[in-house]
Amino acid sequence: MNNMTKGNARDCRGSALVELALVAPIFVLLLTGAAEFGRLAYAAIEVTNAARAGVAYAAQSHITASNTAGIRQAARNDGSDVTSLSATSRFFCACSNGNSSTCLPTDCSGARIIEYVQVNTSATVDPLFYYPGLPKTFTLRGRAIMRVAQ
Repeated sequence: MNNMTKGNARDCRGSALVELALVAPIFVLLLTGAAEFGRLAYAAIEVTNAARAGVAYAAQSHITASNTAGIRQAARNDGSDVTSLSATSRFFCACSNGNSSTCLPTDCSGARIIEYVQVNTSATVDPLFYYPGLPKTFTLRGRAIMRVAQ
């Protein structure tokens, strides 16, 4: 009986290696997917923060709100880790009483004109590995709106 127990122990030694061989590819795939998801999440945060940096620059004054090149540069400086980052800006107005405005002094009778600037950022990110059923590129977008200092 004692010899039979030893024989079973020898047979079990190889089963651990077989189990590892079966589970290792799944584990590597999970780790790769988690790393890729983290990389895309980081890029999405960078794109959003770039929009915030651009709008923070633009909201300083009327002069900086109309400086589209400076707004784009502020956004690119903040999102320098994302190579395909692009930024656009838009200047618009509204009346303090909630009415719409075209930024003309006669638009808001009895109310103040409030000026805003909006910065939109976008970037295309390629994943490190291509997975069936997922797109080959991801387009990430950011948007920020802030009132211009008056």
